[in-house]
Amino acid sequence: MHDHAPSGIRDASNQRLLTISLCLTGTIMLVQIVGAILAGSLALLADAAHMFTDASALVVALVASIVATRPANDRNTYGYQRAEVFGALINAVVLIALMVWIAVEAIARLASPATVEVSGPLMLVVATVGLVANAVSMYLLSAAQKRSINVRGAYLEVLGDLIGSAVVIVAAVVIWATGWMPADALASLIIAAMILPRAVGLLREVFSVLGERAPKGTEVGAIRDHILRQPGVVDVHDVHVWQLTRGAPVFTAHVVVEPSVLAGGGAGALLSGLQGCLAEHFDVEHSTFQMEPAGHREHDAHR
Repeated sequence: MHDHAPSGIRDASNQRLLTISLCLTGTIMLVQIVGAILAGSLALLADAAHMFTDASALVVALVASIVATRPANDRNTYGYQRAEVFGALINAVVLIALMVWIAVEAIARLASPATVEVSGPLMLVVATVGLVANAVSMYLLSAAQKRSINVRGAYLEVLGDLIGSAVVIVAAVVIWATGWMPADALASLIIAAMILPRAVGLLREVFSVLGERAPKGTEVGAIRDHILRQPGVVDVHDVHVWQLTRGAPVFTAHVVVEPSVLAGGGAGALLSGLQGCLAEHFDVEHSTFQMEPAGHREHDAHR
């Protein structure tokens, strides 16, 4: 009942597909970096950075799936699921810095287009290889992404890569056909504009998790109402909701119950009902309730 790993990530077939996708993405990323250096293309380098976001996200997901299986101990009482959050933090910071550098370099090239010579044919070949690799990854993940939210995320990331490769191909064709070098800088700006909002959004999500804010989309008031509807519940207070990592929410609350519930031995059934309610309606699998007899809260507050 308390398996808190993100849904579907421990499935062996999903891990295998993610690993294959990671190998393809990582290989093409390296090819694009080499191609960007040889062709002098900033757009290829930006597209490689685009692939870096996906490769690092896949690495974090796969490593987190392994680390999350390590049992909790007296020093890490919630286990090691926060490893994914710290990995995402590093990923977001590196990516934002890289995108800012690419944007500055692209603007400099637009201001002085004659300073850099870009090889259109080589740029086209490398970008086409990236497009094909992304299409293969999408095909491999197409079926599994309907069953797993983690694979769905990877699928959408690869789709973004495919669009980025298409942008580079258009720029390469323009350079090859017309010799207009600013097309490379414009393509890199487009790709940077695609990536930067995602990186900033990832950073905001990391700060939200580390700040122990309620998960996005979680309505604490609705949870409180569901708890109050349970037979025997008089009141609920000290409600806290946070998440260890994406998809692993944690809930605690003090529940004031009728004295007859505790006296009649109904606490166990009520506890099961409360935990089942949160798991079914709010996808909260880790919930902790402190049951108190009516009047206890006032006594506690007086103390």
